[in-house]
Amino acid sequence: MIGLKRALKGSRPQGGGGCRVSHRRPAGGATTGGYQSARAAWGRARPPSRRRPPSCVRPLDMLGWSRAAASVLLLPRRVWWRPEAAMSSLLVGQPKYAWLRELGLQEDNPGVYNGSWGGGGQVVTTYCPANNEPIARVRQASLEDYEETVKKAKEAWKVWADIPAPKRGEIVRQIGDALRQKIKVLGSLVSLEMGKIYVEGVGEVQEYVDVCDYAVGLSRMIGGPILPSERSGHALIEQWNPVGLVGIITAFNFPVAVYGWNSAIAMICGNACLWKGAPTTSLTSVAVTKIIAKVLEDNKIPGAVCSLVCGGADIGTAMARDGRMDLLSFTGSTEVGKQVALMVQERFGRSLLELGGNNAIIVFEDADLNLVIPSTLFAAVGTAGQRCTTARRLFLHESIHDEVVEKLAKAYAQVRVGDPWDPDTLYGPLHTKEAVKMFLDAVQQAKQQGGSVVYGGKVINRPGNYVEPTIVTGLAHNAPIVHTETFAPILYVLKFKEEEEVFAWNNEVKQGLSSSIFTRDLGRIFRWLGPKGSDCGIVNVNIPTSGAEIGGAFGGEKHTGGGRESGSDSWKLYMRRSTCTINYSKDLPLAQGIKFQ
Repeated sequence: MIGLKRALKGSRPQGGGGCRVSHRRPAGGATTGGYQSARAAWGRARPPSRRRPPSCVRPLDMLGWSRAAASVLLLPRRVWWRPEAAMSSLLVGQPKYAWLRELGLQEDNPGVYNGSWGGGGQVVTTYCPANNEPIARVRQASLEDYEETVKKAKEAWKVWADIPAPKRGEIVRQIGDALRQKIKVLGSLVSLEMGKIYVEGVGEVQEYVDVCDYAVGLSRMIGGPILPSERSGHALIEQWNPVGLVGIITAFNFPVAVYGWNSAIAMICGNACLWKGAPTTSLTSVAVTKIIAKVLEDNKIPGAVCSLVCGGADIGTAMARDGRMDLLSFTGSTEVGKQVALMVQERFGRSLLELGGNNAIIVFEDADLNLVIPSTLFAAVGTAGQRCTTARRLFLHESIHDEVVEKLAKAYAQVRVGDPWDPDTLYGPLHTKEAVKMFLDAVQQAKQQGGSVVYGGKVINRPGNYVEPTIVTGLAHNAPIVHTETFAPILYVLKFKEEEEVFAWNNEVKQGLSSSIFTRDLGRIFRWLGPKGSDCGIVNVNIPTSGAEIGGAFGGEKHTGGGRESGSDSWKLYMRRSTCTINYSKDLPLAQGIKFQ
């Protein structure tokens, strides 16, 4: 996927991680690297109506910065604001988007919260993927802001950890209620800034609300067992305590829910949180934090319990290397997740990784096609193929291959494309212009490797980053492009004959996130769930690969990272366990009957 800088900025793989932010010119007149692109794209003398946002300010490789690029990142910066006349070019300033003000958003927004709002770093502009028009600006965190925020978060943790877990749960309950009150307007912002359709944007906020509800109950249940001691007059117990400060780096494709999975559970466990969302969805990060901050302030809880540092790769790298970060949860590409894990492990820290997925649906000859077609359509086309659980491989038994492909192509033709905030739209844009390019490159590679495009494969001629949802047939199960996670709506349809071979093909990719079979054979279902079946963290039957519920642990195996978030016993990752032996007798017996006297 893309590179350390991009993923530490919260990007996703193969088309999901384009840099859609315009960086301000740094102090001292430096225009090195990406700044030249940004400056040229905007044009200093152009009137606002003729200014064009850069399609992508090319990110730097975090592990191999050039000296010039590194010096630009680390120089003190003066904020370069646009002329006042340009204000009307921002969507937030237009009457049609006046609802953004309900979330406390303005033309210029501070991107740092640690009990108070601020930020002294670069100013970035976020864009609407449906039309590539600028929405508003956010001033990111500098490294100095980051340092101050970490210190405040560690101090706030001392207060938060002393509050009983059920009372922490009450605060999280109030956060869930506050999100409920803003669910439609916040869902609209997700749709506007990320590009997913409105119902998915609202659904994502609902997911955070649901996790809050779940966490409230969990706050009265977490704890360890009392174990039988082999020594008389002794008690053996497990004690669970919060780890301390949890760093949360999230990606653009779920700018609300993934933070919610982590923060709600981490909070009831007694941790403070420090969030860095994707720069391309900075407004969503700011809006969510404003909602949380109000709840904390109303309850006289230090705001730094839920801190925010909008920023780029310098902030992400600082979090990965910071020994004060007791747990780092990272959502992004497999390539970058590996580098993050190495940085965290180098300091013997903890990491929770939710990385890529190359997910498969397997359809056997006895499957109910009335379930298969809509399930595949949702899993492959939903969120324009930009979910980590998106179905990218469809294995069809050879006896039903042609029938399913024909029906699926007809279903694709009925997908309603449009503005993501239109309630009738089922399919919106890709997040970035760069994602469009990666989509086209993947389609070309598929053709070169023997594939045939039976539906889609082109850019849609309309404003924004729209491409046709695409079906490709005729490729080998082990074709290089099939084994590549392209973060776009491309579905590779493959034939199989036997159960054993297709189970092996499901497992042969490096990632192990989500998988699904469609069958009525009870024996096959349990073989699929068993040790020789799917090797993924999510193993489904007769439902799509996407659309996981919050009550189960979410995450995957192998190159997906092995982390688990949200439900089940995922709370244990946010706590540290102590085995405690208490002697309440007057004797001192040793374990294993040892005599030492």
